[in-house]
Amino acid sequence: MSINSFGHLFRVTTWGESHGPALGATVDGCPPGIAIDEAAIQHWLDRRKPGQNKYTTQRREPDAVRILSGVFEGQTTGTPVQLMIENTDQRSKDYSDIMEKFRPGHADITYWQKYGIRDYRGGGRSSARETASRVAAGGLARAALASLAPSVEIQAYMVQVGPHGIDREQFDAGQIEANPFWCPDAGAASQWADYLDGLRKSGNSVGAIVEVVARGVPAGLGAPIYGKLDTDLAAAMMSINAVKGVEIGEGMAAAALTGEDNADEIFMGNDGKPVYSSNHAGGILGGISTGQDVVVRFAVKPTSSILKTRQTITKSGQSAEIITKGRHDPCVGIRAVPVGEAMMACVILDHLLLHRGQIGGAVGETRGTIG
Repeated sequence: MSINSFGHLFRVTTWGESHGPALGATVDGCPPGIAIDEAAIQHWLDRRKPGQNKYTTQRREPDAVRILSGVFEGQTTGTPVQLMIENTDQRSKDYSDIMEKFRPGHADITYWQKYGIRDYRGGGRSSARETASRVAAGGLARAALASLAPSVEIQAYMVQVGPHGIDREQFDAGQIEANPFWCPDAGAASQWADYLDGLRKSGNSVGAIVEVVARGVPAGLGAPIYGKLDTDLAAAMMSINAVKGVEIGEGMAAAALTGEDNADEIFMGNDGKPVYSSNHAGGILGGISTGQDVVVRFAVKPTSSILKTRQTITKSGQSAEIITKGRHDPCVGIRAVPVGEAMMACVILDHLLLHRGQIGGAVGETRGTIG
């Protein structure tokens, strides 16, 4: 069973554990002739790596990627690309006190119930450290998109931390890279800093909402029913550790709208292409991209590893108390931002390749008249 893989033609298999010697990704289906090197992938990993500010885990990992196969003289060969990231700052002893106990909110108990194996070293395979492999694969996907669909731009940012959301009227894309929260609202970023400082010092945590936007996506990606672009995007985002909800476009809020409010009206643009009055659909209709921005949001739960006494049970079924020590994110949503971008890149590239395989060039283009 390929339960460690995702994608159809651009297929990513991740491997490794949080406290093992290394982790990584095997990427099959990347087209040949894509310019790529370790530095290009490292750029994206550097945005995700831990220990960059006081609001993320203080585990110090360089997350240095190595390309072991599939690239020759700076270009992909069309064969599987093997990406490896060594773990260098594991502290398995931080978890020795809880080896017999299940951490509330973690996958410890369900992994035990399913596999009968308890890897207590930071969660093993269920650790969010696995997402470094996805970001590495996403770096390769971005390089392929830059070659095959250079109009595509992908950007993610935080829109809510705990109960505190951004002011959409103050949205400034220039602020996203200017604060530790990937926040497009400078005022909200300042508020979040104070809020998270208090949580961090008290040993607590909080959740967040991340928005991922893909601009310049050509119309026609995706297929009806079981091949929907939004189906694969929802699955990709939901597979990220700690994600508990995903929405496309207006999402859950669409339930409160009328049909008149929700339907995006269509007009003919001066360039002979359709334009829309709004984007409640999030750039996808009937599972197929419209050419508008593809907009996805996902909700990340609070980090379950907190310095608070919680009730649990042991492997033998005895009642126990637990405090999870170690180095943990007060808001794991911060480092989920580059992960969301990576998953968007992988899915968009995968559907671009699927479209080329089935359709070839563009069809059904709208001209000056329809008839």
